[in-house]
Amino acid sequence: MDVQEHCGTEIIRFTADVVCIRGGSVLLVERGWPPHKGRLALPGGHVDPGETSRTAAARELLEETGVRVDADDLGLIGIYDAPDRDPRGRYVTVAYLVAVPAGTTAHAGDDASAVRWVPLDDTTALAFDHSEIVAAARRQQNAPF
Repeated sequence: MDVQEHCGTEIIRFTADVVCIRGGSVLLVERGWPPHKGRLALPGGHVDPGETSRTAAARELLEETGVRVDADDLGLIGIYDAPDRDPRGRYVTVAYLVAVPAGTTAHAGDDASAVRWVPLDDTTALAFDHSEIVAAARRQQNAPF
């Protein structure tokens, strides 16, 4: 039995993810590290001390893809906190949506081994629960983007 389980406590990690839309495509990163190494996922990561989740989302998008957005342009999609959403332990994420201009380019950085603009209707097999997050973003916007 793990000490945390014995004491009845659980470490909860706080993250932020971004659904970045360009036309009819979403920007995805190929994960360079486990878990889900090699699979496509939304750009995102840990919220650092002193940051809001919105600021962290904009920072992670820039670090992983080179795409710069103003944190104030990120719209809230929702909070994802299923206990089993990440095999590394308990991760709670706040997901945001941002649309970028048609000419926006991206490049892999930080812990992404590649980036891809993927058609929104081709996002059913993403890492973690990211397919669910993209679907929620589409429903929320009630648009075929």
